[in-house]
Amino acid sequence: MLDDIVIGLEIHIQLLTKAKIFCNCSTTYFDQEPNTHTCPVCLGLPGSLPVLNQKVVEFALKTALALNCKINQTNLFHRKNYFYPDLPKAYQISQFDQPIAINGFLEIVPENSRTGRTIRVNRVHMEEDAGKLIHLERDGQIVCSLVDYNRSGIPLLEIVTEPDICSPEEAIAFLQKLRTMVQYLEVCDGNLEKGSMRCDANISIRESRTGALGTKTEVKNMNSFRAIKKALEFEITRQRRLLERSEQVLAETRRWDEASGKTLSMRSKEEALDYRYFPEPDLPPLTIEQSWIEQVKNNLPELPEQRKERFVIDYKLSNYDAQRLIEVKSLGNYFENAAQYYQDYKNLANWVLGELLRCSGEGNIAIESCTVSSNDLVELLQLIDNKTISGKMAKGIFEEMFKTGQSAADLIKKSGITQISNEAQINDIINKVIEDNPETVQDFNAGKEKAIHFLVGQVMKHTKGRAQPDLVLNLLKERIDKNS
Repeated sequence: MLDDIVIGLEIHIQLLTKAKIFCNCSTTYFDQEPNTHTCPVCLGLPGSLPVLNQKVVEFALKTALALNCKINQTNLFHRKNYFYPDLPKAYQISQFDQPIAINGFLEIVPENSRTGRTIRVNRVHMEEDAGKLIHLERDGQIVCSLVDYNRSGIPLLEIVTEPDICSPEEAIAFLQKLRTMVQYLEVCDGNLEKGSMRCDANISIRESRTGALGTKTEVKNMNSFRAIKKALEFEITRQRRLLERSEQVLAETRRWDEASGKTLSMRSKEEALDYRYFPEPDLPPLTIEQSWIEQVKNNLPELPEQRKERFVIDYKLSNYDAQRLIEVKSLGNYFENAAQYYQDYKNLANWVLGELLRCSGEGNIAIESCTVSSNDLVELLQLIDNKTISGKMAKGIFEEMFKTGQSAADLIKKSGITQISNEAQINDIINKVIEDNPETVQDFNAGKEKAIHFLVGQVMKHTKGRAQPDLVLNLLKERIDKNS
């Protein structure tokens, strides 16, 4: 039963500002030398004072408005007290009971479902990130831990859903739609593997007879959609088995262990009281003017759902093709750039969603970095349309274009491979195929239409796929009619 599953998500996204949330240190920290992008503020040194980055607030407003939230025009920053070595102040500057936005929602359509769901968003709030612990191991044991504070003070936006999610599929649908949205807003790159989008999930099983919510556990350490789905599935099964044995589900924080495919206990779950929140004395209340909210709202870019609707209307694409094209902004951009010069939009979509995604996926190459530009693809498709090459030949040429960066015209010139359109040459091959397959010819004359396709295949085999299939079909029919 899925109706007894209760899931709420807490998603952190790293905002794409140039400076950290409370100081001017660079936010470019990934793969950088440790502790090279720090200052007294993000190191938490005594006497340092935070200054709020206005761009962080702007990005938070954009995201909250796209999530249909109500903006709190007066909101506070708080100190969230806890100690870890990667948090040098022993507190995190966050927002507690007066966040920047509340009461939003996002419409989703889970995979393999025809009906949509509305997932409510409880709140959106701003906060700073902590540093990063680096553990050194010997013989499988941690012998030393180092701290890199480059990430300390990176601006985060936390998005907390209501417990409206009823299955792992719905959770993934919400996260995928959110990732696409923040990419379109250009507030976050949505990279789970690098940690710029992170998700914690709260899971419980509802009591079937009374409808009461069960004890929830929080699962962390999931860095891909696949890991999130597997972790949720495991935790749901684990809790159900405990309840079936009349055992207690503990309120705890668990981590996903990819190697074992299990969630493992980390610690008992903290409550808000444990953090001893109090207003941040070094930051005054933040007042957001209505005029600024309206300005941000009016300047929101085209969002994924709007783009999907436009693709269906302007390019006459199916809902399925349009949805796949808009899921990654750069993929939609690639299609639109090509569509300016190639008007067979369905064929173009097939190539973008087929060969382009296949080759980029196999090479683990981002769309914006692939060697085949949208203009290169248009050139290739035009060569198919003017019968210079066949569709089958084009797929091989596309692979070479992707590997070498050369154009279709250059590869064709170098290899000398083009379609055979000389009727006399094709007729010579047809005569041989008819002579070698008299029974198949008789079947066709007897009304078995599919027999002709076997003969076409034989001609194509003799020409190594270089003959024009439609021309072969017509010439075959003419020759058989003449002989009958």
